[in-house]
Order: sequence, then structure tokens, then C-alpha cells
Amino acid sequence: QVQLVESGGDLVQPGGSLRLSCAASATIFSIYDTGWYRQAPGNERELVAVITSGGSFNYAESVKGRFTISRDNAKKSVYLQMNSLKPEDTAVYYCNLAFRVRNYWGQGTQVTVSS
Repeated sequence: QVQLVESGGDLVQPGGSLRLSCAASATIFSIYDTGWYRQAPGNERELVAVITSGGSFNYAESVKGRFTISRDNAKKSVYLQMNSLKPEDTAVYYCNLAFRVRNYWGQGTQVTVSS
């Protein structure tokens, strides 16, 4: 069983920045595709960004040019740098690891963008 621990969520003003981190307990982290998802109240969970084990990227249209996903296999960690934050980015952000039928989620970290 893989455990994921997210951190970095906070209250930030519009236009501000945050960096989310996710540390995994996976024995072989590098084989996993890693991603960030978010869920706002009343909405379904949605993809924010993914970086695959092979280094390919995928971003939601709404965050392209503002968010950057990265990973450090040696530290078994994945990060999400969020710039130019908007109120509509407010949500609980979840870290995800996926490999074939294995799919793991963190507990989530709250990001609130408000003045």
C-alpha cells in the first residue's frame, strides 16, 4: 500500500503563488505516473496536471501557463507550482500515483484564493 502526504495548501490572495508537495512511500516511485487533481465544493474531481513516468506532461486548459508540475524520483515526491492564482482555483488538491491497475490518492490539501 502506497501512502501519499500532501502539503503546501494555504489561503492566498488572487495573483499569488503556492507550491504544493506530495511525498510518497512507494518502494519504486519512478514507475508511477504522478498527478494533481482538485475538487471544488459541488464539483467533481478534475485533472489539474500529470507527469508520467516517462516524463510526458498533461495540463488542464484552465491552468496552462500558470501551473507547473514536476517530480523528483530520488525524493519520491511530486510538486505543483501554482502562479497567478485565481479565485476559481479554490479547491482541495489531491496527489495521485497510478501504475496499471494501482491507483493511490492522498488526503488532500486545501487551497483558497481570496482577497
